[in-house]
Amino acid sequence: MRWGLRATSEPCGFEPTYQELASAVREEYPDIEIESRLGGTGAFEIEINGQLVFSKLENGGFPYEKDLIEAIRRARNGEPLEKITNSRPPCVIL
Repeated sequence: MRWGLRATSEPCGFEPTYQELASAVREEYPDIEIESRLGGTGAFEIEINGQLVFSKLENGGFPYEKDLIEAIRRARNGEPLEKITNSRPPCVIL
């Protein structure tokens, strides 16, 4: 199974979020293939087996780990994939 996401560096930087999500996925599914691609439009998209399941441009934030893990579980079980619609804020400014 391939889980791919496209990320770009913006003022808050997406790399830490990508690493956090990738680490959570690897912990739950050590055999999964993860591919990252850089973009330049502020996109942060997650595809599972080529199907878009999350878009920061559509949701305004990043996915929660639990929602991503659930989407991967569904894909591995052969269940239909649905888009992740919950998102956490993209930046926290203290």
